[in-house]
Amino acid sequence: MKKTTANGWLMRAALTALIPPVLLAGCAAIGPPTVDRDRFDYVSAISESWKRQTLLNLVKTRYLDAPVFMDVASVINQYELEGEMELGFDWADVNSQTLGGRTMYTDRPTISYSPLLGEKFARSLLRPMPIGAILLLIQAGYRVDSVLRVCAQGINGLDNRSTRVTSQNADPEFYEVLTLLREIQTLNGMRMRVRVIDNKETIVMSFREPKTGADALKLKRALHLLGLNPDAREFRVVYGNLAESDTEIAILSRSMTQVMSEYASYIEVPDSDISEGRVYAAKRESAETEALFPPLIRVRSGVSKPDDAYVVVPYRKHWFWIDDRDTRSKGSFYFLMVMFSFTERGDTGQSVPVLMVPTN
Repeated sequence: MKKTTANGWLMRAALTALIPPVLLAGCAAIGPPTVDRDRFDYVSAISESWKRQTLLNLVKTRYLDAPVFMDVASVINQYELEGEMELGFDWADVNSQTLGGRTMYTDRPTISYSPLLGEKFARSLLRPMPIGAILLLIQAGYRVDSVLRVCAQGINGLDNRSTRVTSQNADPEFYEVLTLLREIQTLNGMRMRVRVIDNKETIVMSFREPKTGADALKLKRALHLLGLNPDAREFRVVYGNLAESDTEIAILSRSMTQVMSEYASYIEVPDSDISEGRVYAAKRESAETEALFPPLIRVRSGVSKPDDAYVVVPYRKHWFWIDDRDTRSKGSFYFLMVMFSFTERGDTGQSVPVLMVPTN
């Protein structure tokens, strides 16, 4: 009888010792390990959906359809782990001890979507981009020719390409100025800063004194095309199409709506949609111009979904995509998404519909 009691105590001690490891093993999957996994997965998913939403709105703009923006307002993920263990002993027979348990794991992700609406958001899309933001992009290292080609409708009376209202090609001098400014930027020959002029903070663009005769000719030509004082090296930058003096650079900036229209004009659409009048035929520039300044972006279209695409969306029974090997278009598309970061999200106090979607 003593042997049976000893065996019973031994078995109970062994089963009791199993409880902490089992519970700890279940809890190991909850808590800190989920942070790295969830942040990576949700960031990847949100990033991919942002790309697809941007491309879809470009395609809709090409078809004169109203773009719609939906923001991911919040992502909440709840985890729950319940464990239950049952021990049973029959002291009459030490071989009849039982061990029972039950574990329940619950994952409840909930994502909130909020459409971008309101007067503040609409004005942000229609309002010309601030000159300071454009120059900030240049100062941050973005190519001056790419930034001005996208963000500026005109510089000191030289007009950029336009597809809105009346379609027109860019002035040849406009592209020449962009080329010269890019070469000067490559030589670290230009910079932006803020100065106080007439008790008002003003952004100025300054040019370094050229080191070689060839560099001097480039700067002289650029200043001549812009109608600027050839002896000056510092110029005030203002909003507008025409400068008031030969020491002023007037930039007529575009709105985000204009930028989207320019990007959309390069999207390839089915010939049948053009012939049936469903979409307008975009005006192309000369082959010589496109050789120096290729289309801002190339978005292809087809009836079949491509296997290897950087981003792809369906629209009107067709697929539209950017090829993953087209690095120039990918870079231009990324730049567009950066500019959207300057767009205000709308009135937070306004009552707008918010969609809560459980995703499990």
